[in-house]
Amino acid sequence: MDDARLTRIEERLAALEARPCTAPTDAPAGLPTPERFWLLQALAAEAAELPGGAVAYGGQVRLPGGEEYAWQRTHGAEELRTAGADDDALAAALSALAHPVRLRLLREVLGGHTTTAALAALPGLGTTGQLHHHLRQLTAAGWLRTGGRGSYGVPADRVVPLHVVLAAVTP
Repeated sequence: MDDARLTRIEERLAALEARPCTAPTDAPAGLPTPERFWLLQALAAEAAELPGGAVAYGGQVRLPGGEEYAWQRTHGAEELRTAGADDDALAAALSALAHPVRLRLLREVLGGHTTTAALAALPGLGTTGQLHHHLRQLTAAGWLRTGGRGSYGVPADRVVPLHVVLAAVTP
């Protein structure tokens, strides 16, 4: 890295660090306070060279069965807004989540109900035929994988993103 570029980066970082990060005084519970903006501070340094900024998400999740997942991802904001994305695949993935029974199925699988028999025994998930229909849609969209005959799991690379989607739409 040349000295001039390093100097520009240091100047931008200093300017970012000098900017006040404040939350409204009537901020609802859970809104980051200035000392809790560590993610945004790290993202600003990483996204400094991206023209439209960046979006990052990640998490560390422990499921009731003892499995642990740590995952993070960063996307250029302009990349997300411009052509190149497979809108059909994106719509299918989001559409698969757009049904209350499918959301509940994902939560139940994350919670340890991983077989068709265990899921069918739960109240409110519909008939066996309806259950299989929803499981097929979730599997086709990549939110579930089959782990053997009648067994399902959320793929490791989808556990944290699923939690992020749920967090993003939770009021």
